[in-house]
Amino acid sequence: MIHSPSSLSQIQAAAPRPHRVCAIRGGTVRFAERVVLTEIDLVVGPAERIAVIGDNGAGKSTLLRVLAGTVQLTAGEQAIELPGGVAFAEQQPRFRPGATVADALDDLLADIRELEAETQRTAEQVALAGVDERGELLARLSTAIDRLEARDGYELDQRVDAGLDRLGLGGLDRSRPVHTLSGGERARLALTAALASEAELLLLDEPTNDLDDAGIAWLEDRLAAHRGALVVVTHDRALLDRIATDIVHVEGGSLRRYGDGYAGYLTAREGERRRLLEAYEAWRQDLARQQALVTANAFRLNAIPRKLERASFGHGAFRARGRDHGAMGRIRMAKERVARLHADPAPRPADPLRFTPVFTEPAAASAGIANEKAVLIRAEGVRLDVDGPRLRLDALEVSPGDRLLISGPNGAGKTTLLNVLAGELAPQRGTLWRRPGIRVAWLRQDITTGSRATLLDAFAAATGAYRDDAADELLRLGLFRPDDLHRQVAQLSVGQRRRLEVALAVTCPSDVLLLDEPTNHLAPELLEQMEDALRDYTGAVLTVTHDRRWRERAGASATARQVYVAPGGLVGLPDSAGKQAPPDGSAGTQ
Repeated sequence: MIHSPSSLSQIQAAAPRPHRVCAIRGGTVRFAERVVLTEIDLVVGPAERIAVIGDNGAGKSTLLRVLAGTVQLTAGEQAIELPGGVAFAEQQPRFRPGATVADALDDLLADIRELEAETQRTAEQVALAGVDERGELLARLSTAIDRLEARDGYELDQRVDAGLDRLGLGGLDRSRPVHTLSGGERARLALTAALASEAELLLLDEPTNDLDDAGIAWLEDRLAAHRGALVVVTHDRALLDRIATDIVHVEGGSLRRYGDGYAGYLTAREGERRRLLEAYEAWRQDLARQQALVTANAFRLNAIPRKLERASFGHGAFRARGRDHGAMGRIRMAKERVARLHADPAPRPADPLRFTPVFTEPAAASAGIANEKAVLIRAEGVRLDVDGPRLRLDALEVSPGDRLLISGPNGAGKTTLLNVLAGELAPQRGTLWRRPGIRVAWLRQDITTGSRATLLDAFAAATGAYRDDAADELLRLGLFRPDDLHRQVAQLSVGQRRRLEVALAVTCPSDVLLLDEPTNHLAPELLEQMEDALRDYTGAVLTVTHDRRWRERAGASATARQVYVAPGGLVGLPDSAGKQAPPDGSAGTQ
């Protein structure tokens, strides 16, 4: 760290700041044969807060890299002129081979370190310069100091130390090789540097990943205090709601911008859906009307006799029927209209997500079960403690309508608990009873690579539907495009495989729904739909999630119960008042 000169009276006033520009016009990004972004336009104002959302693989991270200058446009124009600098915190930052933590921080903050070095060099030159050279050097020093002060460079190291401490890296050995850090630690290191840089433009890619609640609260406060512009890719709806002034939705390689923050985005998207529905209904009614005209006029035409009797005798006693009588013209025009409507159909908007009704009580009755509480799952004295994951669960009952929110630190055993309750992992001791015929739907945290079957065949096989019916159902849900249906599941992106799980969960009847980090890999708009759909789901829902918005809304349900899994798999259950007391007495936070 350097110090400002003692005699600032010798330094000339700073020159006017140059014009700031951050814009992309008609931009296209292509990787080999794949077009990721096409004909995109984006302008970032000096103090705008823009959130970029969309499905995984849509091109959100690529857009950030274009703004950061690490990915070049294949076509189009880009103008990034920000003298206050650009800071980019990637999800998976890469560092030079052999770099230590200290080296990595210096590399991430290279532009400020260069400003520090330039200011120090120029100050030393001023001290040694003669009278003739001093004026020019003082002007250069003035400019260097202004640029450094604009980035609050004199407090940089203090901000780095504070950031590392707030993000759980305070005790990190700066001489440690950076490649020995976990992926989450490297991401937090990059995030700390970006926030400490005081850059004119901050580019953040999923900054809340791997942060605890305290870290997220600190991050939000830092972003709220940021004086420059911000472009952030995030699925965190609470963060979107607090910091975003505009939402950029990436879909199909294109960008669409919405104002009035996250609430304005949701309102605008619902308005778009209503307009699509109105246009589709008008198209459908017009098509039905034209088809009815064809049928009615064809009937009238067939009802006219081929010959009509004249009032005289002889060779002209009968005359041929006039074949049109107006009907032929009307049929022709109606058929032409039908053809045009079929050639240019109005797109059918996706149906809101709805879970197929559960059939818990009929299933219980058919099994001859008489159970007053309609218990679906009962666990007593369950233990796992040998050769694998550990779990200690004294007693738990799950009934229809229950909403269990399962929390605990990473690695404590939350997923293990779900596996046991689903019957996929047998307890070594204790009793686990599951109602005969119980049906369990899963959204798993770890998404498999998938099979070589096509998306359509996989969905049809899982739902027991004919392929044509399965295709109609998938397209009605709006989770996939028509050209996705014939792709192999193994070739789908992680986000698309997650949407397949969602499609199966809402389509196949179930009694228990297990959600293990359901917000991973899904766009915020779809999460809103899932939450709305779960309000009418009559089965039991057990959720493991770090998503603040999901926990807040699910916890407000009258049937919500909190379950805490402490390190070592010790499960604490709610007390009689419905409040959670962690089994080890620790705070019940994630």
